[in-house]
This record gives sequence, C-alpha cells and structure tokens, in this order.
Amino acid sequence: MKTVLYILTLFFGVYAFPQNKSIFDQANTLYNEGNYAEAIDKYNTILESNQHSAELYFNLGNAYYKLNNVAPSIYYYEKALQLEPNDVDIKNNLAFAKNMTIDAIDVIPETGLSKLIKTITNMMSFDIWAKVSVVLVFFFVLLFLVYYFTYATLKKRLSFIGSMTALILLFISLAFAFHKYNLDKNDQPAIVFTQETKVKSEPNTRSEEAFRLHEGTKVQVLDTVKNWKKIKLTDGKTGWISENDIKLLK
Repeated sequence: MKTVLYILTLFFGVYAFPQNKSIFDQANTLYNEGNYAEAIDKYNTILESNQHSAELYFNLGNAYYKLNNVAPSIYYYEKALQLEPNDVDIKNNLAFAKNMTIDAIDVIPETGLSKLIKTITNMMSFDIWAKVSVVLVFFFVLLFLVYYFTYATLKKRLSFIGSMTALILLFISLAFAFHKYNLDKNDQPAIVFTQETKVKSEPNTRSEEAFRLHEGTKVQVLDTVKNWKKIKLTDGKTGWISENDIKLLK
C-alpha cells in the first residue's frame, strides 16, 4: 500500500510540475500586462499545489507591491529571502516595500561577545555544523588510532596533538550546532497584516494598550496564549497581539 501511495505521489508530482510551469508563465504574462490581481490568483494557484520557490514568492511580492498592498508584499519578499538570503534583487525590493510602512522602529545593535558568537554561528546552517562535527569525529578517531598503534616518537606525539585538536574543535562545532538549532527554533518572525492593531500589555482585551502597530511591520513571536501572541520589536518592546492580526513567516 505504501509503495502504491509513493508511486501515485511521484506521478502527480511529475504531472504537476509542467502544469505549474504553464500557470507560472501565464501569471508572468498577466503581470507584464499590468493585470496584477489576476497574476496573484495564478501565483496562488501554484502555492496551493505546494510548489514553493524564491522566484514565485518574489513575483508575488512584486504583484502586491504594484497594488500598494504593503503587508503581503513584505510578507512574500521575506518568504523569498528565506529561500535565497543573498539575493540582491529581493533585498532591494524588500527595502522599497518597507519604505511604505508607517512604524519607524529602532534596532538595538548587539555588541561584545554575544554578537561575535551569533555572527560565527550564523556563518553556517545547522546541517553544515553537524556535518563538520561528523568530519571532526572521523579525524579524531583516525588520529587516535595512529597514536595508539604507532611506535615512532615523533609520529606518536603529532598524532596525539592532532587528535586532541580535533576533539576540541569537535566540542566547539557541536556547541555552535546546538546554538544554531536554538536560534532557528526561537526565530519566529511574523508580519502585521491589519491596517492598525493595538498591542496589549497582557493577553486579553481588558488589559492596557502598550503601543500600536501598522501593516507591514515585522515582529518576533515569543509566546502563545490561546489566540494571543507575545511579540517583540527590534527596539526591545514587547506586548500581546491577536493572532489574527499577524501572519507567521514560518
């Protein structure tokens, strides 16, 4: 039964790819003709078939930007940037879209050791850090075996130093791998989708208003209580917002 399901999934996936390519081309044609709303409908049809790509998100962002829809344009540019974090065109268009937002929120820069550790951690993905750790395990075992079985003094000394170095680097890479995992796990960005929303001091409508946010503003989600999300801004402010007023990027 599982084999049949796998074959059917593979079949429909192969069938859907050229079909979505045709829809994507149609959407691009509509976009170039200035029919942005129709193009968005076509792009969303592809998304509904679980076909995702940076190009698709980028084009969706462009279409919403042309319609002056701030929140969706920023949302899809951010989605595209998650898949292609070094793409210059995505970064530039995202910057243009952010210029349409109302909220001007300062960014508290990280300094000192924490900034250095975070910078090094983000140099590679969790998978790459894990692969580095596996390679270091291999070198440690190999060098330790050389140390254990060799009788030449110089070779024994060098292999021991090499194995201990590999072991130290292994612990360091594991530490960065787990730190990267926690950073990715705790990174829950979202975009405000309502024109204006009141951020509360507590997760209920009776609590005091902490501040207000407007569409397109990016926030970090810290916690969830029923239908409320605790958010944090880049300037350090925190508060509670209705989950219906934001859209998570992950």
